[in-house]
Amino acid sequence: MNVIKKLAGQTAIYGLSTIIGRFLNFLLVPLYTRFFSQAEYGIVTELYSYTVFLMILLTYGMETGFFRFSQDKKDSPHVYTTILSSLFTSSTLFIILVYIFLSPISQGLGYVGYEKYIFYMALIIGIDAFTTIPFAKLRHNNKAIRFATIKLITIAVNIGLNILFIVILPKIAKTTESQWIIKHFQEADIGYIFVSNLIASVLTLILLLPDVIQSHTTFKFDLLRRILSYSWPLLIAGFAGSINEVFDRISLRYFLTIPQGEESTQYILSQIGIYGANYKLAMIISMFNQAFRFAAEPFFFSRMHAADSRQTYANIMNYFIGFTLLVFLVITLYLDVFKHFIGSNFHDGLSIVPILLIANIFLGIVFNLSIWYKLSNQTKFGIWIIGFGALITLLINILFVPHFGYIACAWATLACYVLMAILSYYLCQKHYGIPYRIKDIALYFLIAGILYIINTSISVSNITVMYGIKTISVFVFITLFVIRERKVLILMKQKDEA
Repeated sequence: MNVIKKLAGQTAIYGLSTIIGRFLNFLLVPLYTRFFSQAEYGIVTELYSYTVFLMILLTYGMETGFFRFSQDKKDSPHVYTTILSSLFTSSTLFIILVYIFLSPISQGLGYVGYEKYIFYMALIIGIDAFTTIPFAKLRHNNKAIRFATIKLITIAVNIGLNILFIVILPKIAKTTESQWIIKHFQEADIGYIFVSNLIASVLTLILLLPDVIQSHTTFKFDLLRRILSYSWPLLIAGFAGSINEVFDRISLRYFLTIPQGEESTQYILSQIGIYGANYKLAMIISMFNQAFRFAAEPFFFSRMHAADSRQTYANIMNYFIGFTLLVFLVITLYLDVFKHFIGSNFHDGLSIVPILLIANIFLGIVFNLSIWYKLSNQTKFGIWIIGFGALITLLINILFVPHFGYIACAWATLACYVLMAILSYYLCQKHYGIPYRIKDIALYFLIAGILYIINTSISVSNITVMYGIKTISVFVFITLFVIRERKVLILMKQKDEA
């Protein structure tokens, strides 16, 4: 239990920067969905969707490779410098190529006239890709507080600049005599979303410079070759995974059926905007997934040689599922409250929120399951599992988006992660054998499902009674989960003592 408490503590600290940080960014959604139209928000949603593909491409599995090869005493002194040099070269080359081919890229994406936005995104992606390794080093060295501090500072700057550019300066422009402010800030412009992000990324790089220049070891080409050999399957798996993550939003541009009388571009962007805004509500679980991943990945590797490692991984899975199902219940049972985080003209898409919440839970389950092939150096299985998920995503979106629009996107996401989890579990048991408690996991999903159905099926006119029932339901789940997990821990302890 001590090692699990340590992981929980690390997750909490990383969560300070990830969950709180993303939540603060999440608070920008009410700003965007009230100051910009559905179509304008659709532009932001679509362009940021492409960044997921590009971040996977430009980090090419090096983050996991860093953790893996840092465990080797012989390679450890040179791993950081070698990977950092590689990422600096590839990120710089990427920015140069985008600048050279900016016009054809804009035409290909259907964003002629928005070239500066695309170049801003290229700079953001290049800088963020490079800084993943300094951040990984902080995680590896258990410098969670410095990690969290840098993240929170840059997030605060990003949010502050958004408010300044979108709210404050346009108000000042209405009364000021400054021609410069009038010219640039007469009205809210989505371009300042990208400008704010770029400034925050540059600040991140500046704050990490001490960690970058502290590297005094040599670049090892042979070591890079071995890291790439380990990491390239993760690149392909990550790229396939990015299809699972963002192809839904991209598919709306290419496969959505345009109703008669609607202007195609505006309708497509508005549907992307609605889907993207409601997806943000489901991102609350995704925030926890990210914080958990930051803490869990180095933790899993550090425990790989422990005698009880497999049992520890199994117990962690249960705690992860219990917590995320609790979040699912809180959001869905109080959706009439959470919906006000997005503008009222985006509420048409609220029906997809429960689907996407469950999908994100299964995404976290897939991450937990993926540790077996990373620990056993069988990363090729990651390609098969995530590639299978990508195929499911592509098929469902292509076949059903023309008929059901963004509803099909939500179901495709859920189907993808559920089937990936099933396949990964099967392969894990066949090749590695982690004793996950499937009956308990199924029980927790069943309890959460029953409580959700009860609360969405009954209609109570008295608001106090209605919220009382919802609150009792949440505490029922917590109580049953704690009782069951305590019972299991007692049985395990008795077995160890025997």
